[in-house]
Amino acid sequence: MQDTTQLNKSKLGTKQYWDDFYAVERKNFKANEEDTGECWFDDNDAEQKMVDFLSDNIEQYSIESGSSMIDLGTGNGHLLFELAENDFAGPMLGVDYSEESVQFANEIAQSRGLSSTITFEQADIFSDDWSPGEFDIVLDKGTLDAIALSGLQIGNKSVVECYSTVVEKLLKDGGVFLITSCNFTQEELTKIIETDNLKVWETVDYPVFEFGGVKGTPICTIAFVKGVL
Repeated sequence: MQDTTQLNKSKLGTKQYWDDFYAVERKNFKANEEDTGECWFDDNDAEQKMVDFLSDNIEQYSIESGSSMIDLGTGNGHLLFELAENDFAGPMLGVDYSEESVQFANEIAQSRGLSSTITFEQADIFSDDWSPGEFDIVLDKGTLDAIALSGLQIGNKSVVECYSTVVEKLLKDGGVFLITSCNFTQEELTKIIETDNLKVWETVDYPVFEFGGVKGTPICTIAFVKGVL
């Protein structure tokens, strides 16, 4: 099996690519405020499945309508805006290493009157100096996928190998980490994320396809819980 921490490098793993991408999306938004940019994994209905999972599991572990949330690699903030529209009213923070992304998401929040409850900031989530506190829920929709394409190292480890440490630092005990990936299978994602203190809780079902006698899905969503399983 391919080493999941050693995927081939791609421009999709570079900061410059995302700065350029969101600069174009900001320009489009300024011309038309209805154009809030791309919804990643929309073809698989992944964002709605993430929202539905949290809505269906209210009062399980740390999931409440007023839960604090952080969205890693937030992009245009679409996932947080969707959660707000589905009655999640707790403080939400979206972080991204692209300044253009953060400016774009803040502009959308201001246009929707949501800047008092949803905030965005530029951050290097792997920096020891970055410490935004602990949250009830940590979200990732495709961010680990992009990180895996960067080829970056922290010491003698890949950033993928360091990712679960970042998540653990951000989660309260009993907190939920909900992640969606298209680069990793469910088994690979579990291997990357699980630690002694961070365990699989639930998975989200997607349609199963069969090709060449092998069954699978092009995407997976897994919920992990910190410290209580």
